Amino acid sequence: MRLECLLASPLESITLSRTFMHAFWIALFIVFVAEMGDKTQFMTLSFSARYRISIVLLGVCLGTLVISLISAFVGVVVGKALPFFWINLSAGIMFIGFGLWSLHGDGPTEKIRPRGDLGPLLTVAATFFVAEIGDRTMLATIMIASHERDFWGVWLGSTFGLVSANALAIVVGKILGKQLPNKVLKYGTAIIFVASGVLAIIQAWRRP
Repeated sequence: MRLECLLASPLESITLSRTFMHAFWIALFIVFVAEMGDKTQFMTLSFSARYRISIVLLGVCLGTLVISLISAFVGVVVGKALPFFWINLSAGIMFIGFGLWSLHGDGPTEKIRPRGDLGPLLTVAATFFVAEIGDRTMLATIMIASHERDFWGVWLGSTFGLVSANALAIVVGKILGKQLPNKVLKYGTAIIFVASGVLAIIQAWRRP
């Protein structure tokens, strides 16, 4: 299978505005929800106490662009290789799993300590990238991309979702002087994921 079949050019994808925007908004919403209360939010808030907010957000954006690109690419490849039934069934099971994972919560974790000579921007970007590897937001992006099969929409939507969630954490932490309400985030995220998982499984069985 040629790579061109998997990744359409940006202009070709944007021309298919309906498909692109649907994938974009689905990825943005799901990833935004998945990131709420995640360990990387606490990490981003910690960085914002040491560096300028603009530097932190730019670093998060750079790290997110790379991790989301990898996740979206893997998802599109998987989506092209597997039948729709198995993609939807797998997505449903994983989303329900994410919901249960959300109830457990990540909470503040021991800090990842990158090299100190990278400078503020690369320190934030590298640490965020490493922290997101294997995280539920990365797995969610892979599943969304395998279902939507629109690389550009999922990549950009996932990136905006992650950056927005971390920007919100910084704003709440800096302006209101407190963290986002953990219990509300846990149960709200769990409900959304479980409902999405059940819907995906129903769609898997209904689609011929």
